[in-house]
Amino acid sequence: MVNSGGGTVCNGDLHNHKKQRVGLQSGNCTRNGIVKEAQQNGKPHFNDKPIVESFEEAPLHVMVFTYMGYGIGTLFGYLRDFLRSWGIEKCNAAVEREEQKDFVPLYQNFENFYTRNLYMRIRDNWNRPICSAPGALFDVMERVSDDYNWTFRFTGRIIKDVINLGSYNFLGLAARYDESMRTVKDVLEAYGVGVASTRHEMGTLDKHKELEDLVAKFLNVEAAMVFGMGFATNSMNIPALVGKGCLILSDELNHASLVLGARLSGATIRIFKHNNMQSLEKLLRDAVIYGQPRTRRAWKKILILVEGVYSMEGSIVHLPQIVALKKKYKAYLYIDEAHSIGSVGPTGRGVVEFFGMDPRDVEVLMGTFTKSFGASGGYIAGRKDLVDYLRVHSHSAAYASSMSPPIAEQIIRSMKFIMGLDGTMQGLQRVRQLAKNTRYFRQKLNEMGFIIYGNEESPVVPLLLYMPGKVAAFARHLLNRKIGVVVVGFPATPLAEARARFCVSAAHTREMLDTVLEALDEMGDLLQLKYSRHRKSVRPELYDETIFELDD
Repeated sequence: MVNSGGGTVCNGDLHNHKKQRVGLQSGNCTRNGIVKEAQQNGKPHFNDKPIVESFEEAPLHVMVFTYMGYGIGTLFGYLRDFLRSWGIEKCNAAVEREEQKDFVPLYQNFENFYTRNLYMRIRDNWNRPICSAPGALFDVMERVSDDYNWTFRFTGRIIKDVINLGSYNFLGLAARYDESMRTVKDVLEAYGVGVASTRHEMGTLDKHKELEDLVAKFLNVEAAMVFGMGFATNSMNIPALVGKGCLILSDELNHASLVLGARLSGATIRIFKHNNMQSLEKLLRDAVIYGQPRTRRAWKKILILVEGVYSMEGSIVHLPQIVALKKKYKAYLYIDEAHSIGSVGPTGRGVVEFFGMDPRDVEVLMGTFTKSFGASGGYIAGRKDLVDYLRVHSHSAAYASSMSPPIAEQIIRSMKFIMGLDGTMQGLQRVRQLAKNTRYFRQKLNEMGFIIYGNEESPVVPLLLYMPGKVAAFARHLLNRKIGVVVVGFPATPLAEARARFCVSAAHTREMLDTVLEALDEMGDLLQLKYSRHRKSVRPELYDETIFELDD
């Protein structure tokens, strides 16, 4: 899988459709640096723990009022646009200058309608500036608006010790300076801040090589390559792996970086329903049987794109089933572990370890250092020939500046901490504390009657709010209680599924979580957010579908 243009991979042959056990594997698997036999009693096995996920549907009246809320907001938006066009109401949005009235407009007026009339009403809940390290507690700069959120001014007041439930600081390693960070300070003094070159030129340092060797060891793979930006790790490397004549099968909830990388590659893209094995297998089967459109030639490559933990849904990829399908139809698998590396698995090694699988079952392992490691950048790991190919052909390696040396040292320090190479067990204790906090927080929210999405082991916890008015009230009331949360709405989510997204951290104490839960309990009663009827959602039924239609 090292040539985006040529080399037919046996995806054109129809393979035996005999039913097989999902996720079976043979050979040895390596975990925590120890090679263990992957067979017991002569039978191959993997960690067949049940996947417990929840996607409960909202009551009908909630959906009706949600759509009514957006409808009323849209009607008032048209009214306000009419008043603005006649000069009755001041227009604060960007408009074309009078001198350019005969030019082709840069954008259509309606393209800005949602931002102008709906988003602006609750804009104060986003882009809040903080002025401290994003630890379990952080400081927020207070701001107010005098023109209904079109502009803001700072009051000069700092809201101290706000409980942070919004940052991806899963292991609490993004923190204020202490003596454990001395090595980062030493590297800063020795190397400076920037590299001022690309990896292809003079931007490969000994620190980069040390980090890449450590990442490969951490993931139990042959080799790894690191990049200075997590988003670019996906968007700039996928085009180097596949191209015209290749097929990408992408989960419908994949991150924008995966979507952009797939589009830039020039490959044909087809979407399968989220974590739906029947949907994926239908696409794989059709790809193998029918090949490329018009010519009917076999696809040069078939690449499956998935994430480890989905950041908006809190769900975990059904890896054993996907690996089984990948092997059955001779496809390749690319998994983005941005949110799962460091945060799931017994020792924080991601979803591959979470399911007890062999890293060699995944051709391309991708992850970022921006979440669990308290730094920035990303990596791609796997077989040595794959990594060597990317060293030459990666757009990020050729055109982007190399990772900053202090950042590389921070990642090295964090990874050694997690692996126990610092001589302590504190890293493993944090991984276990994160899992404990996650289960506790999710269990309490369920007991209170909220609808929450995702896997019970996922530290990303979406709480469904639905109505746009409640999204704003929820975030504002919690900030008044010194609790910082992230609220998310359309277009980042479906129109009727606005939510708050909590990120649990190992740095959160039980007292902090109880404080948040108490406030959420009161807020749920005040805003009537406890929609759960403990009824199974229609979404998991997709996993058992036998008949369905797919959009082209």
